[in-house]
Parts: sequence; C-alpha cells; structure tokens
Amino acid sequence: MSIIKHPLLYVGSKGEKNLYTLFDSGANLSCINPDLIGDIEKPISLGRIRKLATASEGHFIEVKEAVRLDFYINDILLSDEFLLVPGLSEEAVIGAATLQKWRIKLDFEHDQVIVDPKVAKLQLI
Repeated sequence: MSIIKHPLLYVGSKGEKNLYTLFDSGANLSCINPDLIGDIEKPISLGRIRKLATASEGHFIEVKEAVRLDFYINDILLSDEFLLVPGLSEEAVIGAATLQKWRIKLDFEHDQVIVDPKVAKLQLI
C-alpha cells in the first residue's frame, strides 16, 4: 500500500497549526485528532453520533464533533469539514470526499499531492 504524508498548514478562527497529514483515498471522510484542535478551532457538536468502522471487524469509533478548517496544499487555499476522531493515530487525514471535492490527485511514485490549477481560479470568484 502506498501512502503520502505531508505537513499542511491548518487555519481556524482561533489560530493555525502545521499538522502531518495522511492522504488516504481509502478513507471516505477527512478527520483530525481532537487533541490537536483546541488552539485552532472550536468543535461543533454533530446532530447525531457517527459510528465509524475500523479495520477490526465489528469495531466502531463514536464521533461526536467536527470542525470546519481552511488548509493549504502547495500554497492553494482549500477548506472542508473534519471529524474529530478520538484515538486517531494520525494528526490529520484527508479522505476521498475531500480529494474528489477539490480535484486532488495523488502521485505515489513521486510522493506528491497535486491540486488541479482550476481549483485556484475557482477560489477567486
């Protein structure tokens, strides 16, 4: 399995922080370690608890909060919702929904994350 992990700058209403981010096309949603979010953004409670499946069959993690954060890839400003996942082994994870939303491509051979140049133009409107 190939993985790409890069430090990204995350910006919220309370501050900003660089977090090592795993780009995971196998994860549906983006998530972040709740222990690292306190000085970036205030979490919001989800309307219903979400149960996320883990690699262990029949094991789920309950997610109760999320945050909306801006983040930068190759100096291009993007934003999305991140679920706060208790016990997350990574600092942050960019999942398939975010990859598709922003037309992000992963080049495993060169360990690169590529954002479609058209996305930067969409931000200016």
